[in-house]
Amino acid sequence: MPTLEAVQLPPAAPAVAAGTGRPVARASALAALITVVAVCAADAVARTFPFGRHTRGVNDLGNQFVPFHAHLWDLLHGRAHGGALVNWQSGYGTSFLPDIGTYLGSPFALLVGVFPREEIDLAVYVITVLKMAAAAVAMTVLLLTLRPSPGRRWAAGVLGAAYALCGWSVIEATYNTMWLDGLIAFPMLCLVGEWARARRHALVGPVVVALAWTANFYTAYMATIGAGLVLLLRLFLEETEVRARVWALARAAWTSALGIGLSAPILFTVFLGTKHAYPGWSKEFQPVPWSDFLARWLPATYSFSSPALFLGTGALLLAGALAFNRAVPGRERYAWTGLALLVALSFQWKPTHLAWHAFQTPNGSPYRQTFVLSGILVIAAWICVADGLPDRRALLGGGGVLAVIAGGAAFSELVSPWSYPLFFGGLAAALGALLVAGRARGRRAVALTAVLLLAGAQTAQAAVTVAYGDRERLHRLDSYPAWGSAHDAREAAVAGADGWPAYRTDPGRRQITGNDPLLLGGEGASYYSSLTPDVLTRTMTALGGGWTSRGRSVQSLDNPVTDAVFAVGARVRADKGKAPTVTRAPVPPLVTVRGGDGTPTYGKSPFRNQESLLGARVYTLPRTLAEGCAAGQEAFLWAPEYTGWARLGSGKWVEFRGGAPKRRAALAPLGVSTGPSSGVTLRPAYKKARLGCLDRGALTAAVDHLRTTGATDVKVTDSGVRAVLPAGASGTAVFAMPRIAGWRCAVNGGGAKPADAYLGLVAVRLTGSASPSTVSCDFRPPGLKAGSAAGAAALAGLIGTGALLTVRKRRAGAPKHP
Repeated sequence: MPTLEAVQLPPAAPAVAAGTGRPVARASALAALITVVAVCAADAVARTFPFGRHTRGVNDLGNQFVPFHAHLWDLLHGRAHGGALVNWQSGYGTSFLPDIGTYLGSPFALLVGVFPREEIDLAVYVITVLKMAAAAVAMTVLLLTLRPSPGRRWAAGVLGAAYALCGWSVIEATYNTMWLDGLIAFPMLCLVGEWARARRHALVGPVVVALAWTANFYTAYMATIGAGLVLLLRLFLEETEVRARVWALARAAWTSALGIGLSAPILFTVFLGTKHAYPGWSKEFQPVPWSDFLARWLPATYSFSSPALFLGTGALLLAGALAFNRAVPGRERYAWTGLALLVALSFQWKPTHLAWHAFQTPNGSPYRQTFVLSGILVIAAWICVADGLPDRRALLGGGGVLAVIAGGAAFSELVSPWSYPLFFGGLAAALGALLVAGRARGRRAVALTAVLLLAGAQTAQAAVTVAYGDRERLHRLDSYPAWGSAHDAREAAVAGADGWPAYRTDPGRRQITGNDPLLLGGEGASYYSSLTPDVLTRTMTALGGGWTSRGRSVQSLDNPVTDAVFAVGARVRADKGKAPTVTRAPVPPLVTVRGGDGTPTYGKSPFRNQESLLGARVYTLPRTLAEGCAAGQEAFLWAPEYTGWARLGSGKWVEFRGGAPKRRAALAPLGVSTGPSSGVTLRPAYKKARLGCLDRGALTAAVDHLRTTGATDVKVTDSGVRAVLPAGASGTAVFAMPRIAGWRCAVNGGGAKPADAYLGLVAVRLTGSASPSTVSCDFRPPGLKAGSAAGAAALAGLIGTGALLTVRKRRAGAPKHP
């Protein structure tokens, strides 16, 4: 088969340095165009937002990432309650810097600020597509840096798009938007390795590393491993002297250390935030059957527990053909093929699986490193085609590799009716494109036909895979609606009732997402994050709170006692199909005083636990459900493990959704009792439910006492609380916020020390004073001080590197021809 040396798009152009110039820009633009067209066309065909009625907001995308981006919008526009250190809206006050590092560290996230807030779903979608396009561009530039190949830049563009549209990207990362930063990071970190090898960009390299690790440290860790493997292979292939290899590795290590050090203020806080988080789900790694492993190389397959290895048949054909392509030196083709095989095998062996995931099997998808293998395969495909088209022998070998994949996948149930037609159709198009390209001989129209065949096949396969994934996710995962009229109504109700910091406004027990306070406004208990504090979940559980996601998605608790304790003075209620209403109640200030010297502890009953935190007895606890509550008392049912329905007398049915370890049902109000006839009915029956009867008069008296003895003035900042207590206040000042790690408090301007805890809340011991006392608490997330010191050291190292380079340049003298 003829070579492709004469094929150029555009026709003959002056030689350009790798990674620069118009030809590379055009190849990068082609990669971005294919990526954007494939994703948007697929979503349009699937009638998925923003092109149709189906929501994109499945799983954590709608439940976490959209609300977090909405809160970022509020921060950028000065509307948020809290700042970079404290988020006052979620979980009754929680650390926010670790969430920034986990969900919002990407520079792309800042783009939300240019969209209207009610278009937050569109903003996240645009960011997602732009990240994928950026990954395509970054990979294209990397390929042309590894092997410039002026006559085949169009192929680099198509392969760059193949990387950006890999199965991991379009099936998994598309609804885990922060993972897409890892898709960008891998080729960028490989470029940093090339710069270290070539003694270039010594100051830019650490900045690129820092951006990658700040954007999403989790996938950056995997991308760094992958880039390290690529660098080692490149040194093995390109450098002959041991000394040169050692110095190149030293430069790469120094660059990485500086970059990671620059990101330390975020990294340290995220790491320690994880240590203080409620423990998530952990399980033993089990490799998937090889038939399923091979099936995921095909288009239009879906699974949450196997590696999404789809890459596009054209790219796979070239990657498979590399080992048989005699036009590539044997040492090079066997090295790249071997690296790809070793990385693929590492997915199925527990020790290497753990190494890819920082030695802890992740919650959910266990193959989050798949994008690294996709990148290595794309590089292998480029090496195969960069210096000339593979001959018939090589294509037969590549076809044999694809035959093994297709044959092994036949035993898997993951294969869809679309998989094989798309797979073989893409193979035919790829072979046709290579055949046409080989006969171009400088003819622009023929070369363009080859580009269209290869790009069209990649676009079609990826588009169908995206559309298939859109449909399957809606069928298999929880979904959350895009912003609409229901959001408008809730947001308006919350805004109209807002009184922060005099009191909190809870956006409601009936949730749209697990992060409604971030999405809709207000200051409630609801909070869903990988960093949900352990103390928050345990405190709310002790008080009768409910949760999902194995304790990391804490729900609002609709209860007047806990509302009083946490100063929730306004609560939004929105029954299905009805306009939201606001219920108000007088509540104590954010800082109150409890008398006594003892330190109470929680027991098994949430009713008694609420009373301990309130400081007064307000519940009567009947021995049986049939006994019911006295007339005028409010009935509350506690059945945390129950799944079913309950009602008081002939009142309305209330749903409970328990079921450990995934869910816990919240203590719920059933209504006001009319007397002995108001017994509680459960469907289905359940013997472990407990009833609490609230005396509103006793609660009112308790609230009045706390208001009288509590703070007379409270000021809240983005990182702390300051309160003035009445003269004679003694005992314990209790702040209505969970005692998460990082709070330090002082009394009357004295020295600050770690805050005390009072039943899970921030507390300060008082000595009693004849004059009003001032108590203040400030928050600094654990790890920020040490991280800032490490960041400063890295910055000093970067400045020192720059100074050293400047001195060496001056000593060497300016070049005659810059």
